[in-house]
Amino acid sequence: MELRLYDTLSREKRAFVPLDAKNVRMYVCGPTVYDFAHIGNARPVIVFDVLFRLLRHTFGEAHVKYVRNITDVDDKINDRAARDFPGLPLNEAIRKVTEETGRQFHADVGALRCLRPSVEPRATEHIAEMREIIERLVKGGFAYVAEDHVLFSPQAMNAANSSLPRYGALSNRSLDEMVAGARVDVAPYKKGNTDFVLWKPSKPGEPSWPSPAGIEAEGRPGWHIECSAMAWKHLGEHFDIHGGGIDLVFPHHENEVAQTCCAFHRERMANYWMHNGFLQVESEKMSKSLGNFITIHELLKDWPGEVLRLNMLKTHYRSPIDWTMKSLEESAKTLDDWYRVAADVEPGKPAASVVEPLLDDLNTPLAIAALHGLRGGDVSALAGSLRLLGFLSESAAQWEGRKQQASGVDAKEVERLIAERTAARSRKDFGESDRIRDLLAAMGVAIKDSKEGTTWEIAR
Repeated sequence: MELRLYDTLSREKRAFVPLDAKNVRMYVCGPTVYDFAHIGNARPVIVFDVLFRLLRHTFGEAHVKYVRNITDVDDKINDRAARDFPGLPLNEAIRKVTEETGRQFHADVGALRCLRPSVEPRATEHIAEMREIIERLVKGGFAYVAEDHVLFSPQAMNAANSSLPRYGALSNRSLDEMVAGARVDVAPYKKGNTDFVLWKPSKPGEPSWPSPAGIEAEGRPGWHIECSAMAWKHLGEHFDIHGGGIDLVFPHHENEVAQTCCAFHRERMANYWMHNGFLQVESEKMSKSLGNFITIHELLKDWPGEVLRLNMLKTHYRSPIDWTMKSLEESAKTLDDWYRVAADVEPGKPAASVVEPLLDDLNTPLAIAALHGLRGGDVSALAGSLRLLGFLSESAAQWEGRKQQASGVDAKEVERLIAERTAARSRKDFGESDRIRDLLAAMGVAIKDSKEGTTWEIAR
């Protein structure tokens, strides 16, 4: 079965044919490192980690290159640095913020069992590439200099008599719709309402670099040019897949397409554009004002990362997801069962019943249903399939032990109480047996009696 992916640009599911099967290339927009990543940020990280794993499974680990950037120059970073480290020079404070936040991001997504990308470029390491693209755009008549800014002109792009794509094609909007539906920066030096910044002057104390296009004052890049530059540096002018959240389609990805295609006179930047849907918390939009703003770091205090991962993958990546406590509890119980059954089994080849749904535009809900189908059958295939999806990263004993540690349950005390309950049952003292059962339940321990004896686990 061939891999088929939904392409946002063509608005259809298409067979995936890489430009070079020996060098499959994917770029995904990564974090802006100014604060802890929230659970909505985790969705593209997990979704495209699954795609990365599937591409490696299909084409071979050595033949897939995954680039996910880190944005480390941004107004939000500057504001956070000034707020948290008022006594330090701004550049030094920015470095502290980006290093600390970057470390936390890696720790959080590592706990979600996401593989590290092949390359993880930082924006500040690619200023030369940004300046090169900007120079090309100015020379080509697609960008202009005004009051120490460099701005891109979508009108100039759409007026070009060439094979360039139409500005607005990715988001399926006209220029008029973009003006009406977007928050457009009003500035007297802009030639058109939809013109956007490629480069701007830095304020005193802010990060700054020599400017392109003959501008004497030092400045810094706009957000959109950063990803165009990093994708070009590590994947080339034209590559296979570009991914991110649905909120990035416009203006960020639309502007990336414009910059890259105009700079290199290309009809396409990426052959497939993939976007994951929005996330809500208990049926409401996540926001700090509603008090339902949840970071990955906070959730990891109460739940293993694999529980968060499974909970995310139970919904198809293009559909909206409702993040609920009930669903988390169900995911935890499912993983407890999978760990008991398959964690210590030698993994076999992933089952076709699991791989085939993944090949159909990452249909993870159907793949998870297939995992349940393997539960009472080929356990080695279950183990191999779970590992393909990023689960079973530890032994069954380690999984259970971590649950006990997190719950504060004393395993020796539990075993002692179970032994007393077994003795009470053998002498038909069912009142005492029930008392001990209730005591264990109050401790957060669930017990299960069978012909082989009594087993226990931490109740979720």
